[in-house]
Amino acid sequence: MITTNLAQSALETASNPLLNTAIFTVFVVVTLAIVVRVNRRRTETTGDFYTAGSAFSGRQNGIAISGDYLSAASFLGIAGAIALNGYDGFLYSIGFLVAWLVALLLVAELLRNTGRYTMGDVLAFRMRQKPVRAAAATSTLVVSFFYLLAQMAGAGGLVALLLNVTSGFGQAVVIAIVGVLMIAYVLIGGMRGTTWVQIIKAVLLIAGALLMTLWVLALVGFNFSGLLGEAVANSSKLGEQLLNPGNQYKNPIDFISLSLALVLGTAGLPHILMRFYTVPTAQEARRSVSWAVALIGLFYLFTLVLGYGAAALVGADVIRSAPGAANSAAPLLAAHLGGTLLLGLISAVAFATILAVVAGLTITASASFAHDIYTNVLKSGEASPQQEVKVARMTAVVIGVLAIVGGILANGQNVAFLVALAFAVAASANLPTILYSLFWKRFNTTGAQWSIYGGLISTIVLIVFSPVVSGKPVDPATGKSASMLQGVDFHWFPLDNPGIVSIPLSFLLGYLGTVLSSRRDPADPQKYAEMEVRSLTGVGVEKAVTH
Repeated sequence: MITTNLAQSALETASNPLLNTAIFTVFVVVTLAIVVRVNRRRTETTGDFYTAGSAFSGRQNGIAISGDYLSAASFLGIAGAIALNGYDGFLYSIGFLVAWLVALLLVAELLRNTGRYTMGDVLAFRMRQKPVRAAAATSTLVVSFFYLLAQMAGAGGLVALLLNVTSGFGQAVVIAIVGVLMIAYVLIGGMRGTTWVQIIKAVLLIAGALLMTLWVLALVGFNFSGLLGEAVANSSKLGEQLLNPGNQYKNPIDFISLSLALVLGTAGLPHILMRFYTVPTAQEARRSVSWAVALIGLFYLFTLVLGYGAAALVGADVIRSAPGAANSAAPLLAAHLGGTLLLGLISAVAFATILAVVAGLTITASASFAHDIYTNVLKSGEASPQQEVKVARMTAVVIGVLAIVGGILANGQNVAFLVALAFAVAASANLPTILYSLFWKRFNTTGAQWSIYGGLISTIVLIVFSPVVSGKPVDPATGKSASMLQGVDFHWFPLDNPGIVSIPLSFLLGYLGTVLSSRRDPADPQKYAEMEVRSLTGVGVEKAVTH
């Protein structure tokens, strides 16, 4: 009870809701003005709306990718996980960073050369259009929706923590505001405006993390070993164990399963894949990933200092009992370091993080529905660019409304499983299908359908019946279970993340669907040869309009 009061009073003393709201408002007004300015040319063509005319440089796109990838979970969640669990928390950072090697070596250049707007373009290159586009769009929408749901629900919790909005109605209003702003960014700016929002957010996030990192290190004489020693000394529960593995993941199989999802899921996330089409050449796509890896890696080094800094200066007990628990580590550290102003700036950065990520997810989901489902499945490729953009805009509004409703319903729930589900689906359904399509000559439509739908269904089923949803023991300190649903237990799958089962299963289903299929896709060998040459050399890729 004492630590709970300390955590609450620390935030209430340093927090100034009026100042934070003013900072949020300034950010929104400035970014909307930039979106309007950079998009003075109306985004009426599909290339303009989906990929900004492929006019961004590799450096610009790399910064935007880092802004798209570094969500509120990266900033608040990882810092909190390190503060509470030490070594195990930092393994999230390692998994997320290593994942970019997979994206760089296996996906970025080949995808840029083969597709135009969506993952469905790559799969449909040498297969039957309608079945694979429908499957690709389904997977894209599922991944995007659950990622959106986690971000929207996180917005409610973030504001409850930083603006002292404690009522359910107040948090619902905040979630609705985030949704409306997200729709505005997409409708007004398309991919061009959304990209600039992500660039601004990335710069703010990395600059804020750098400031706090230098501040923490300065307090310990830039002696990182001394910082670790203070974190250990201030951790009454773990002590020296804070520096050792096994605090959060006592079952190594569970950790391996999560690691597989994180490392392989990034290369299958649709909103990340779509960013490779916003550059004019494959060389710029590679350059994008190089910039993204450098910035993301730098940021994750900052989270190591911020996490152990929060453990040393704030204390794990105070963090654990604060509103938002682990997610409060970075704000509590900011309040400790710089009081009201720094807390306001950090809260604005976290809010900007959510806005940028949800805008990127929305445009990806709307593009997939409009381009794959409406134009190529329902209209058999006969829709005009103006019609397709109109449908994409309408879809963005629908997705925004659904995200608002879903975020309100999920507010206050354990949303970690939503992010895990998004990565697990991307790793299980999207990545195996993409790799088979790019590298296996015999792969066909049936194999693609089995791989996508099999990975999708198996992931969702295993998550629903895992301890993440029900069945975890009640924590005596809080009186609550760590599962999403309280007081019930219907789990039979023992692991929190299904990656170790669903990812190999999806590869197997893709193989079996191909070899057991009696129907061969028309002109399969020639189309594969064309796809191979195009993916490796870029020959045949349409020149992007960059003016």
